[in-house]
Amino acid sequence: MITQIVTLVGVLIGALTSFLATTMAERARYQRAMTTRWDERKLDTYIEYASCVKEISSTAKRARQAEAGTETHAEYFAAMEAAELRRSVLFETLVLLASPAAIKAAHEVNLVLWQEEIATRHNNGTPVQGDLVALMNDYHERARIDLGIPRSPWQQ
Repeated sequence: MITQIVTLVGVLIGALTSFLATTMAERARYQRAMTTRWDERKLDTYIEYASCVKEISSTAKRARQAEAGTETHAEYFAAMEAAELRRSVLFETLVLLASPAAIKAAHEVNLVLWQEEIATRHNNGTPVQGDLVALMNDYHERARIDLGIPRSPWQQ
């Protein structure tokens, strides 16, 4: 009788151990899947935001170079406005997903970009205060750190 009880206790301990191990493995797999999913979403948002900033800056520059009142000028202006609306939505997504350092870097980019847009709206051909390229480089660096992407040897 005692051997049967010992055997039954051994089976119960084995079943409990198997259940706990499987549960922990599934939980870890789920955590990895969720982390990967959000990292992919973050990467997409970082890329889309940077592309939109470049589009706005490039279009604003072309609008300032086009002759005011022409159809070309109006087209560039409309494209700049549409891109600004996309950038605004992308920035809100960035605020939800990104690290505080990356959000701060994107905000600094926004400030210089808004100056550039104001200069375009007022048909002011003077250069914009602030270095958009340096700010974008800082944004890229913060995004890399947030995503855990190591720097390559040529970037150091």
